[in-house]
Amino acid sequence: MITALVLLVIVFAVVLMAQFWTEVMWFDQLGFATVLWTEWGTRTALFAAGFLVMAAAVFISVTVAYRSRPIYAPSNREQVSLDSYREAIEPLRKVVVIVGPAVLGLFAGVAASQQWSTVQLWLNATPVGTDDPQYGIDLGFYLFQLPGIRFVVSFIMATVVLAGIAGLVTQYLYGGLRIGPSDGTPRTTKAARVQLSITGAVLMLVIAGNYWLDQYSVLTSQGDRFEGASYTDVNAVIPSKQILAAIAVLVALMFVFTAIRGSWRVPALGIGVMVVGAVAIGGIYPAVVQRFQVNPNQQESEAPFIQRNIDATLAAYNLEDVDVQSYNAETDATPGALREDADTTASIRLLDPQEVSPSFRQLEQIRGFYSFADTLSVDRYEIEGESRDTVIAVREIDLDGLDANRRNWNSDATIYTHGYGVVAAYGNTTTSTGAPDFWESGIPSSGELGEYEPRIYFGQNSPDYSIVGAPEGTDSWEFDYPSDEAANGAVSTTFPTDEVSAGPEITNLWTKLLYSIKFGSEQILFSDRVTSESQILYDRDPVERVQKVAPYLTLDGRVYPAVVDGRVVWMVDGYTTSDQYPYAARQSLEDATTDALTENSSTVQALEPRTVNYIRNSVKATVDAYDGTVTLYAWDTEDPVLQTWAKVFDNTLTPASEISSDLMSHIRYPEDLFKVQRTLLGQYHVTDPNTFFTGSDFWRTPNDPTAGESAGVAQPPYYLTLQMPGQDAASFSLMSTYIPSGGSARDVLTGYVAVDAEAGSEAGNPADTYGQIRLLELPRDSTIPGPNQMNNNFSSTPAVSNELNILERGGSSVIRGNLLTLPVGGGLLYVQPVYVQASSGTQVPLLQRVLVAFGDEIGFASTLDEALDQVFGGDSGTEAGDAGNEIVEPDAGDDTGDGSAGETPDPDATATPDPDATSTPSGDATTRRTDALNRAEQALTEGQEALANGDFAAYGDAQERLQQALEDAIAADTESSGG
Repeated sequence: MITALVLLVIVFAVVLMAQFWTEVMWFDQLGFATVLWTEWGTRTALFAAGFLVMAAAVFISVTVAYRSRPIYAPSNREQVSLDSYREAIEPLRKVVVIVGPAVLGLFAGVAASQQWSTVQLWLNATPVGTDDPQYGIDLGFYLFQLPGIRFVVSFIMATVVLAGIAGLVTQYLYGGLRIGPSDGTPRTTKAARVQLSITGAVLMLVIAGNYWLDQYSVLTSQGDRFEGASYTDVNAVIPSKQILAAIAVLVALMFVFTAIRGSWRVPALGIGVMVVGAVAIGGIYPAVVQRFQVNPNQQESEAPFIQRNIDATLAAYNLEDVDVQSYNAETDATPGALREDADTTASIRLLDPQEVSPSFRQLEQIRGFYSFADTLSVDRYEIEGESRDTVIAVREIDLDGLDANRRNWNSDATIYTHGYGVVAAYGNTTTSTGAPDFWESGIPSSGELGEYEPRIYFGQNSPDYSIVGAPEGTDSWEFDYPSDEAANGAVSTTFPTDEVSAGPEITNLWTKLLYSIKFGSEQILFSDRVTSESQILYDRDPVERVQKVAPYLTLDGRVYPAVVDGRVVWMVDGYTTSDQYPYAARQSLEDATTDALTENSSTVQALEPRTVNYIRNSVKATVDAYDGTVTLYAWDTEDPVLQTWAKVFDNTLTPASEISSDLMSHIRYPEDLFKVQRTLLGQYHVTDPNTFFTGSDFWRTPNDPTAGESAGVAQPPYYLTLQMPGQDAASFSLMSTYIPSGGSARDVLTGYVAVDAEAGSEAGNPADTYGQIRLLELPRDSTIPGPNQMNNNFSSTPAVSNELNILERGGSSVIRGNLLTLPVGGGLLYVQPVYVQASSGTQVPLLQRVLVAFGDEIGFASTLDEALDQVFGGDSGTEAGDAGNEIVEPDAGDDTGDGSAGETPDPDATATPDPDATSTPSGDATTRRTDALNRAEQALTEGQEALANGDFAAYGDAQERLQQALEDAIAADTESSGG
């Protein structure tokens, strides 16, 4: 039995060590060991303190009650009935006296350890430099100190209550207290009276402290119309808390008097007064003030406090400097209207990053074990001296794409260890086939990026763990990339563990054993591929890595890749938050950041379901995709929350001044912060308290008209290069729109908001305009349709609906991409790309049409440039990014997948038309329309088959026949309807 117990303890210790020590190794390898030890040290100290305080208090209370028990308990009927209980407990008394407090102490210790962050913020509090409007106290007291003090007070109250109950039960059980009918003798012994009185006095003092703290917590309370202290709170609730605190102190003195003089009537009277006071002063009086003083004149009474709420909310969400402009949007589409918006027009993005991932996968996956995110990222890169909006994706390894019959531990853990390269396409144009126009692609990677480290060992889809490295001179076994020139069709590589540290070393038997237990794989212990040079890579998701080394951050739901200084890095935005900012409005992060994108994407997530009333984008983090290095840049150095955490975790933040110019050029304004701000701005663009009280001018974000099954969720914001009215030049921005709030409100635009998302390219110094929010307020009688109304206008336009129906015939389906809104031409322009893909089988969304609307004019053409000209009287005044992008037949030798022609066509040559493709049969209009629709359906089917087979020449031919058939069908339809 002893041997079995010893073995059990050893096994338990080793299993525990497999979790504990591997964490230490992981943090130490990254250089963030101080984070782990600080958190664990604080948790341990709080656990010990909580355990000792609770266990000691209960133990002392029980021990004092037992030792002060009467030697001879009264021989009345009540005590006789307790004799059986005493006899049953007595053999286990010593055990109960020790185990009982210990169990309560364990629970208390665990509860206390959960408050490690609260305590650390309290101990390292930083002044904010701004005072609250009610008491004139620095806001740092509310953000950092008040939560810690309330935790201590609540813990002491729970301890006193449990210790008091334990002492009370013990006194009763052993005769120190009687609760039955009085026989003329005292109901308590002197010792019991003293113990219970002192316990009651301490409890009253703690309750008094709790009441006193309540007056400060009122400033963060939730009201009916706004957050913070209202008129009733300031004039009734706060005074009542102060009075009740004073009453509680008096009752505590009454308990002390009882301990000395022996009468329970005095504290009983005091408790009665406190209960009556809590009901009358704490409940009835505020209700009377609210009903008879506030409600009859509520708008005027609450105005000063609403103003406090408005000011605090704008400060807490960094909305104080929003540039608000009135924008009387034009609705007449006049020729040349976009001449002054040439930069914006040329940059309009046609690739929807949520829709074109299948195209990237089909054209650039190369092998089945590579994958791309289902939602791609939008960034900007300088190409040939010009900043270009780009849709970019990382080619990650995907073990699920391997042949199941060939998968084993070696393949999963040591061979297929990394992805390879990035793929990037222009955002504002496509190839002649409608496919993405890649400017960086292929394996090995080639294009405009130049040389960079293409291996992706750390990503969103990386294996749970990989073991890399081998002794010098050993044959490489890691799959690097496929190559027809290699002997076995693949190039192999070995991660240089002697030069680069990417994970903990597993070079001895002990570490092999620990990781074998951690991952439940005995192969780690016995495989010959785990060598003296091996490192193990795990916890490889960029978000997970940043969250572990910065547990105080709330991380943005979207992570995006960037090629920076010759390395692929993952960009992660981190937020510091609080729910203790006085008077600021509370906002659920999950509600504010849930939209059509998060509902339909597996890689873009809404923020955690937590309510806050303060948020800052305080940290810009990067994760190196090659070696996993995590760097936390202190972005908002004026944030008091970040300043406090910087004291807690010393030397874990890197100054923003060390950001390179290349990295700075890829920093962008984070989406989730913008979503939270746009949600608050829907109400808090109203800064007049009287108007705010009525709520008559509140807005909301429109639902996404393209959401499909997720209809009813908000439209996501979009990254675009645009020039807002009053802005000197076009810049990379993040935009959204507003419509009136309310279930029956009209679907018309009331506002347009955009934030300058470009940090510039100066090393260590972000652009002054970065983060500048600009809000366009449309007239209250505006008739500019909202996104859903415009989507309906598109669908109800006969020419559009007819052609969309034709495109959907046969084996194809139509996808309408993101509906973009741009403030150009003095009005608001809508742009929506239209993709066509096969309904089943190999699905490759290809851009085939573009929908455009300005005022009442709607354009629908194969390119954005043509559609703009249709809307603006034949001449928009500028050129779009896809100007001149006409569909041409690809050269038969073209197998690049980019749809470009192999040779430049001779402009003087005369082409012989294909009679089957271009002839229009004779007969009446109905017959011609039917024939044209049949030919369109056949061309669609043949085009999808050609694309699936990689035959781009046949695909180009099918596209020409499809275009001609559509034109014939529309002409016949127009003739049959009399024009």
